[in-house]
Amino acid sequence: MDNTSITSIGGLARLARMPCFLAMAEERLQKILAAAGIGSRRKCEQIIAEGRVTVDGRVVREMGVKVDAARADIRCDGVRIRPERKVYLLVHKPKGYVSTSADDMGRPLVTDLVADRVRERVFAVGRLDEDSEGLIILTNDGEFANLVSHPRYGIRKTYLVVVSGQVADDTVAQISKGVWLAEGRTAGADVKVIRRVGSDALLHVTIGEGMNREIRRVFAKFDHKVKKLLRLNIGGISDESLKPGRFRALRPAEIAALRERALRPPQGKVEAGHVPMREVRREIKKRYRQAEAEGEHFLPAHRPSRRQNVKRKT
Repeated sequence: MDNTSITSIGGLARLARMPCFLAMAEERLQKILAAAGIGSRRKCEQIIAEGRVTVDGRVVREMGVKVDAARADIRCDGVRIRPERKVYLLVHKPKGYVSTSADDMGRPLVTDLVADRVRERVFAVGRLDEDSEGLIILTNDGEFANLVSHPRYGIRKTYLVVVSGQVADDTVAQISKGVWLAEGRTAGADVKVIRRVGSDALLHVTIGEGMNREIRRVFAKFDHKVKKLLRLNIGGISDESLKPGRFRALRPAEIAALRERALRPPQGKVEAGHVPMREVRREIKKRYRQAEAEGEHFLPAHRPSRRQNVKRKT
């Protein structure tokens, strides 16, 4: 799928005229200092209060002052602060990595995958649990991360999921409408059963909010254990050629397209990130070929000798 085709030239022009897009240049002074590695935000606030920071030659002691780091002459103890460039990376997280910025258990971090080649301090946009794999975005742009990860903006993520048991049609219907979890009711999911083989089922699932381990917990309520979970798509952005553990920079058109999806007014049911079924089937065939070449399978290779009856839940 051509990632650059998700948006139009006219759409990008409209985006460039949006006030919220143009206002991104100005940030709070303590945030700029923290991003430059001076210290934590609290430490930077203390430094500002001590009068050690100047902006265009004037001492600034007030909190919350907004500055355009690309244009202003910002100095701390007389040393000029260079603004950190914004970084946007698309990473294929392997199973076994966590998406947090630190881990008390010493597990490998998804940021470790880029540490040798990216000097900026980046963090994961949203979450992808340790047992899952697939696409995740790393960035140092907090505003962009909020647009992509907050449910209100409707950026949807698409997954290839293998679950145990035969998933009945009424289960799919209930999950599509929303399921009650500890945090509240889910917003619902777009669920399609691709194949039912033996005791497992291969599904295509698209969600827009991403509660903690949402897909696993939702299917567990119906006694279906998630065996494999692979994120294929984030808001229309995908890359079939990206191998586990590898990463690439997001293209300017992809970044702009995600911003446009998040900022455009909703029109009926939000379908951002939805992948046509022909693309899903093409991806599944590709994954099968890769798995067979590596000696593993998403599902058993055999087909049932006769059609199995699906017991519907009452």
